[in-house]
Amino acid sequence: MKALALLSGGLDSTLAVKLILEQGIDVIAIKFSSPFCLCDQGGKCYALESARKFNIPLKTMHKGEDYLKILRRPKFGYGSGMNPCIDCRIFMLKKAKKYAKEIGARFIFTGEVLGERPMSQHYKALKIIERETGLEGKIVRPLSAKLLPETEAEKRGWVDRNQLLDIRGRSRKPQIAMAKKLEITDYPCPSGGCLLTYKEFANKVKDLFKHKKRVTLKDVELLKVGRHFRLDENKLIVGRNKAENETLLRMKNKTDYLFEVPDCGSPITILQDKKLKKAIEFAARLTAAYSDAEGDKVLVKYGKLKPSRKITVTPMSEQEISKFRI
Repeated sequence: MKALALLSGGLDSTLAVKLILEQGIDVIAIKFSSPFCLCDQGGKCYALESARKFNIPLKTMHKGEDYLKILRRPKFGYGSGMNPCIDCRIFMLKKAKKYAKEIGARFIFTGEVLGERPMSQHYKALKIIERETGLEGKIVRPLSAKLLPETEAEKRGWVDRNQLLDIRGRSRKPQIAMAKKLEITDYPCPSGGCLLTYKEFANKVKDLFKHKKRVTLKDVELLKVGRHFRLDENKLIVGRNKAENETLLRMKNKTDYLFEVPDCGSPITILQDKKLKKAIEFAARLTAAYSDAEGDKVLVKYGKLKPSRKITVTPMSEQEISKFRI
């Protein structure tokens, strides 16, 4: 008997894997990586660690630009930010369904807990997800199974329902107690697993979709770097430290202008889109404001490949800056 687990590496999915393994079922795990995911903290892949601990195979699938299309127009809307939680689950489970067929897995199971996530883990949402993926009655949710209708795997005797759980709600106390009993200690903090739920980041995504028809993964990665500003159709990104300056230099497009104040502590500023005189002066003033330069007049260098042109500007005030920050 073989089953496919959706394994994020978080506590819930890790416990779900343990419950299914204890029933003598062979488990293969699949992890979905995303530019918005915060599950891997400190550069550590908890899904990989869990797979190693349980000695099970792990396949990683990346949410690519096909996922960005769903993010732009989710059928079932957004949560508190730009998080399309129901559409996201549907996206992953459709991929998982296809992979399960390839490897001969009899059923798919997840670490979902009834009532834990306000948008995607209430009963109605779980049913929508099953219907949209063509997996009605076929997804086992070991942590809340006794609160849900019997699945095909339980009816056929592939899984013993009596050994599954009846956890409900947002409290993690039952899971933490179970983890302690099973000596599972290495798992990420449960709060804030997706950047799309963060207001500031969600605003950046909204702005990106509003001003750009074709969004790439590179565009999304840039959202995670620096301070972001909008002047009409121009997007500007200002580095906050040396590491971000280096990232901006590495990731800038060939047509972008870069700005910096020479001979003092200065951010790198990237100016995208049309390079009108107004936008160039704006970017220079912004760069001067965040630099260590003193005085009312600051020399700023700018250019495409390297900052070779010069412009002298008055640094922007904090009040001005706040009007344009995304």
